[in-house]
Amino acid sequence: MIWLGLALLLIGLPYWLPPAIIRLRGWVFTRVNGEEGIAVPGPLVPVSQFRALYAHPAASGRSKGAALSDLFWYWLSPGADVHQEHLEPGQRYEDVAEATRRFLAMRKDKAGDLAARSMRQVLDEGRDDLHLIRLRDLMMPVWASFYHELVFGKPCPPAVRDLIVGHADDVVTALKGSGLRHMRRREALTAWLEQRLREGALIGRLPVTLTLKEQALYLQGVFFNTAVVQMSEAMTHLMLALARHPAVQARVLSGLDDDRLLDRVIAETLRQFPLFGIAHRITQAPIDVAGRTLPTGSVLCFNYADYQRSGFIDPDRFDPDRWEGIAGHNQTYIPFGVNENRPCPAHAIALVTMRSAARALLERFRCESSVSHTRPIPHRGPCILVPRARPVPARAVGLLLAWLRIRDHWEDVGRGMKQLVLGTIMVLHARREGLATHHFEGAQRCPFHQAHPAGETRCAPSP
Repeated sequence: MIWLGLALLLIGLPYWLPPAIIRLRGWVFTRVNGEEGIAVPGPLVPVSQFRALYAHPAASGRSKGAALSDLFWYWLSPGADVHQEHLEPGQRYEDVAEATRRFLAMRKDKAGDLAARSMRQVLDEGRDDLHLIRLRDLMMPVWASFYHELVFGKPCPPAVRDLIVGHADDVVTALKGSGLRHMRRREALTAWLEQRLREGALIGRLPVTLTLKEQALYLQGVFFNTAVVQMSEAMTHLMLALARHPAVQARVLSGLDDDRLLDRVIAETLRQFPLFGIAHRITQAPIDVAGRTLPTGSVLCFNYADYQRSGFIDPDRFDPDRWEGIAGHNQTYIPFGVNENRPCPAHAIALVTMRSAARALLERFRCESSVSHTRPIPHRGPCILVPRARPVPARAVGLLLAWLRIRDHWEDVGRGMKQLVLGTIMVLHARREGLATHHFEGAQRCPFHQAHPAGETRCAPSP
């Protein structure tokens, strides 16, 4: 009986162990990093107040005064102190945000053409027969090429694309606890960007308040980290959702020119799998909400996933048709944040570029997958690309899907253990280094910052 029990325990390992590890990781994270933050929505802030609180002018702090900032600065270094999303409100933030808007002020048709061309180039380098990929690995070179051409006005050389992808993949892999940081990989991209700036290769203007090194770190953080990662993850979610819902994919394939259908599929994907898990903001003044006063310095943790599940019937069902005849701005749906509080600067071109890139992929392949689909997608989206130009036996696809399902369950076991160990190491390391904490302490002591609070960073510790 003991051996039978052990055998059953082993067989069930891929099903019971990963959820247990996730709970343990959450416990470790809370114990080490503290129970900082007010959940929004949560006991203090109902769903009905989510958007108003997010848009409140006093909910504008980003890094100063939150222990969570040390962890995010650690993951994003080098250059977290000039990353647009992590700058405190003020002239420095406004200068950087304006520079980003100038780069992204691209006609939608040109942005769509560039996205499609970038996708086709990557597909041309691969195979045209039935094959297994990880979607995020396919998407990263696409968006590395896209943003290189957007920033520098020229096609991206293969070696440079590898440099950008290596950096972006290292950041997102560390963020998910699937690997440690490799700072030499990141610093190699910084050095390359500095050299390009010295050569005058940029087609846009950068804030003069940034040093050359900070300009390189700004480009690295905004375009070759956040933009590449977020668009790669968005496309991974989109194609994996189509792969997991063959009836929806069949409708899309039968009408690839139907923008409205593809837009509904994208909207449902971003609703169910938001790119942001939790966005934290620090209150700069007391805020009255739902009969309570949130004091200055409160850390508001806006939970995108919880908010976007509320207000929808059967929210866990993937149903693009729910968007027919309704507008996203009237729903509990903020895929790009809110206009009043640091909205995603790429929101104007994100949807059209996703649509164009998806269409370029679906012209050649249909997608099949049997793996789990969660918002973090730590498995990077395993997927079978089935060529549309030639017949493929259904039996071959079916066998590959069965093997993929088994492999995914067993990979979850090792992946979960790895995330637990490496995530704990990085949380502890980030707490010890205290990058954000020391940066703001240094700014308070530094005469340069006292005279020029929106000026360049001179006393932040080296990551």
